[in-house]
Amino acid sequence: MKVVLFTLGGTIASTPAAGGVVPRLSGADLLTSVPGLDRAGLEVKVHDFRQVPSSSLTIGDILDLAVAIREQVGAGADGVVVSQGTDTIEETVFLLDLLYDGEAPVVFTGAMRHPMLAGADGPANLLAAVTVAASPQARGLGCLVVFGDEIHAARFVRKAHTTSVTAFISPPTGPLGVVAEGRPVVLTRPARRPALPPPSVPGPGREIRTGLVTMVLGDDGTLLDAAAGRFDGLVVAGYGAGHVPEVLVARLGDLAQRIPVVLASRTGAGMVLTRTYGYPGSELDLRDRGLIGAGFLDPIKARLLLHILLIGGAGRPEIAAAFTAVAADLPNAR
Repeated sequence: MKVVLFTLGGTIASTPAAGGVVPRLSGADLLTSVPGLDRAGLEVKVHDFRQVPSSSLTIGDILDLAVAIREQVGAGADGVVVSQGTDTIEETVFLLDLLYDGEAPVVFTGAMRHPMLAGADGPANLLAAVTVAASPQARGLGCLVVFGDEIHAARFVRKAHTTSVTAFISPPTGPLGVVAEGRPVVLTRPARRPALPPPSVPGPGREIRTGLVTMVLGDDGTLLDAAAGRFDGLVVAGYGAGHVPEVLVARLGDLAQRIPVVLASRTGAGMVLTRTYGYPGSELDLRDRGLIGAGFLDPIKARLLLHILLIGGAGRPEIAAAFTAVAADLPNAR
């Protein structure tokens, strides 16, 4: 079995420097630190793709990574592992999953404790990730996060703690499975959504910008006013099941006539409703004003889906249809 490891940096690859730790370790260094990997009977090929903290990764980096992964899978890789910092894993894995349609698993992992700390979790996470990437059980699951011996789907996973070694959760579903006694055990297989077409690069001077505005108590719309004219698309993280203050509904309706505006929930779990509440600023009112429901997608992932669709030149009907498909929205959602 052949597994390809792409390294992007992050805590898992960090060593001490003046004032703190920074990403420095190569993929070969990481593999050397993993006990038992040499007995797994796997061929692991390394690509040191980036060497940055994950907060410095860009959408362009992940689009480049998607191309490189497709090349390796096309050349015969049975699975792929991506090691990176944990801060943006929930975004990078989801973005890649939107674009990846291969059968070979693509498994993201990292570490919460850098290699110089007692109980560093990087080696165990890397071994588990390689094991899952090489497993026939994981084929067809798309992009995954393997962390703390749990297997999470890209569409649902979130980082939910700043320091815990069990920082990743999947609020809507729970993990897809676990790694036990050195082998993956897949307990459930979610429906696989079709991949989006690889986006083309915008023309010279044309950079797509998408924003995210979170509603807060007493919000007077200052950030919405600042967003007007500056973004090609916007995600609004509303209260609860998709609600905003009444004072903002007219401005949101006007904005939705100019650019795609997606309505998500700031709670991070559950779905945006479609037809329960009818007061001004409710989900029903906002949909009538042209906002697009994010379904089960949290605001961060909704913004990535919107961004990729806009890069591809999608208009509002195509964006609404994509959110219905990818975000598991209700069949009759508008």
